[in-house]
Amino acid sequence: MPSLRVLSHAFRAWRRNLQWRKHEPETPYLADLLSGAPVCLHVGASDGRHSYVMTQVAPQATIWAIEPSAFSYAVLKLTVAWHRIGDRVTPVHAAVGDRPGEMLLVTPRKSSGRMGRAFAYVAKTAPQGKARPDLHDTGLVTQPIQVVTLDDFCAERGIGRVDFIRMDIEGAEQMALEGAACILDRDLPTVLLEIHPPMLAAHFGGTAEAVVELFTRRGYRMFALNGDRLEERSTAVEGQPWKDYFFIHPTRAARLPDGVFKARMAA
Repeated sequence: MPSLRVLSHAFRAWRRNLQWRKHEPETPYLADLLSGAPVCLHVGASDGRHSYVMTQVAPQATIWAIEPSAFSYAVLKLTVAWHRIGDRVTPVHAAVGDRPGEMLLVTPRKSSGRMGRAFAYVAKTAPQGKARPDLHDTGLVTQPIQVVTLDDFCAERGIGRVDFIRMDIEGAEQMALEGAACILDRDLPTVLLEIHPPMLAAHFGGTAEAVVELFTRRGYRMFALNGDRLEERSTAVEGQPWKDYFFIHPTRAARLPDGVFKARMAA
């Protein structure tokens, strides 16, 4: 039986989804990117907000929702069940990296005393001092978590095609993408990725430039919202602790429905 706290969080997420509230500003563009019966990986799925949106804009989608936090995974399973989308969304309790094994999930405690689950990240060892360079925290909690690579994950489950990846994993994005090299080379999936420059540098020895280069060397084009406008970029926006970016390969442009992305890819 789920705890009252899990039930409360799941109910809020379920109700928020039904009211179409508190979705990221990039969410409306998913309708331009998903059509037919896409196979989607939702990495860092949290309470399943993006998974729910995917099922609404692409009712035939198959979605693997991967979430490392035991608490958030319990919430995710409930929201999937309450939305009755379990035939399309499969929750998976794991973290994603560049090699299989075990790491720690580090969850900061916010200044309010509440757990900052949206700011949790994986680490080989518990950090000393501040949990994150971009957050005022008052401590942290760790839990061991199994780590998989996306390449191994898909191979073991016979997932022969990936069309779309949504990834929000608090600085581990370079590491996770290196563990998805075969998928990126084989399928050239469209990716909606949140890049975290301070976390990349502080905890993963990476950079936003290296993350972008993982895509550009494969011929991808990069887009980001600037206010209410979508613009093409060649670099990550400077001075922001995190931001979402779309990475789209030109070979997928012909398969996009008519809309802003298709028009911009043709430009």
